[in-house]
Amino acid sequence: MQCPKDKKITLEDGFLAGNLAVKQCPDCKGTWIPATNYEQWQERQVPSAVPPETLVKRLDVDFVQSPLDTRAALCPECNRYLARAKVMLKSPFYVERCPNCNGIWCDRGEWEILTKLGLHATIQQLFSNEWQARVMRSHQTEKEKQATADKLGAELAERLFELADLLENHPNGDFGVAYLMRRFNN
Repeated sequence: MQCPKDKKITLEDGFLAGNLAVKQCPDCKGTWIPATNYEQWQERQVPSAVPPETLVKRLDVDFVQSPLDTRAALCPECNRYLARAKVMLKSPFYVERCPNCNGIWCDRGEWEILTKLGLHATIQQLFSNEWQARVMRSHQTEKEKQATADKLGAELAERLFELADLLENHPNGDFGVAYLMRRFNN
């Protein structure tokens, strides 16, 4: 079985997370996780779906993207193009998965980051449209908050966010929002 990123290198047997049998590239340090091995390993894990919104709080993970991450790849098992799912960090990266056999490819360091983020046991969720859309919404919300803090200053922005949370959770919060809007429209 050849490395999907460097087709001249033969993958070698290895293990992740102690007992997950994988194939690893001795050159690029990428890892091929056969679907059956992953599914058997996954069954022994404590199920814990990670809501994409919680990842926003973990975006400062130190990670240097592999130079091979942008390279398209073919499945080493069935020779189909690998689908890509973006993991949004300060330095985003892509996890790849075969749409035919469901094997997973992680470039150098990606498995460790997935583990740190709590995504390693539920990689399939990364490939759902719903999950990707929720990640994008969370990312946009954080960008909006940062822009607000840049314009108003950190202290006032924090007070505004607290007020927004209070109004959002209050049964008559819309009245407070309407008051503020009227106040600024005059």
